[in-house]
Amino acid sequence: MATAQLTIDLAALAANWRALDALSAPSVETAAVVKADGYGLGAGQVARTLFDAGARRFFVAVAEEGATIREAVGPDAEICVFSGHMAGDADAIVAHRLIPMLNSIEQLTRHFETLPGHPFGVQLDTGMNRLGLEPVEWSAARQLVLQQNPVLVMSHLACADDASDPMNQRQLATFRDMTRGVDLPLSLAATGGILMGEDYHFNVTRPGIGLYGGLPFTDAQPVVRLTIPVIQVRDIAAGEIVGYGGSWLADAPTTVATLSGGYADGLIRAMGNEAVLFHGDVPCPLVGRVSMDLLTVDVSHLPEIPESLDILGPYQSVDDLADAAGTIGYEILTGLGPRYSRRYT
Repeated sequence: MATAQLTIDLAALAANWRALDALSAPSVETAAVVKADGYGLGAGQVARTLFDAGARRFFVAVAEEGATIREAVGPDAEICVFSGHMAGDADAIVAHRLIPMLNSIEQLTRHFETLPGHPFGVQLDTGMNRLGLEPVEWSAARQLVLQQNPVLVMSHLACADDASDPMNQRQLATFRDMTRGVDLPLSLAATGGILMGEDYHFNVTRPGIGLYGGLPFTDAQPVVRLTIPVIQVRDIAAGEIVGYGGSWLADAPTTVATLSGGYADGLIRAMGNEAVLFHGDVPCPLVGRVSMDLLTVDVSHLPEIPESLDILGPYQSVDDLADAAGTIGYEILTGLGPRYSRRYT
């Protein structure tokens, strides 16, 4: 097979949801964020697995993502849309029984006029300045909104990947102030917020990256393994270059394997000459630039020529690989390309 194989461990995914669920009180609902095609792993399979594990509320980014999730989980789950009620969304919201998380006065007006009586939630801006009603807007609209019985009032933490960042406490205080007297389900914590303890949990938590094996959930089980086949192996002499631009120069005779994967598959160009791949537990350095479809790897130290190497797996997480590329694990996961042969276990 010329394409790489992406193996997705659904049992590990379910175990991560259960572990994050166990970090909050039994009275706190643990939802699941499955946007961006289930963080690149296949929204239908991911949502179905998490539903079987116990999740009954799911979050997607846009209404168009809701159809896949509804088909996967059936009628007995809530599907919330972070982008709210955009122009043209009404048909999808009704057809798939979606719950838009309304973000602005404009969206409140659109929803109440277009779909009166249809369930909705509200997002509040507590300092991230991205989505949600700002405090002055919420103060003006609060009474009218609460009379319409939203199913959830939420906000989002900007710096939860660093528990010591004072921004977390400021946003917590703002959220408490903005929701004082609100007798409705409240939500502030995604993965990082869950790990910061019960002060951040409120009624609903929304784990995302932690489900898929990413930081800051250091106890997560690895969910993905990416195995890339070797196309060709060659011996090069000292003083020869490898790859575009001659960015790697052999200082000794070297055995180099060319693998079938590249930046067209989400293996970011910036990791050239920085990342490693693995043969079992033996690291093999990436040499030369990442090209569109190919990687070149030093396998001189291996006792045999490998048929394939792992770039993600038990010895290298999405965050390890992200460090080599100067990015974050989210980008590695969501960039995993369509050419991979996918196998669910």
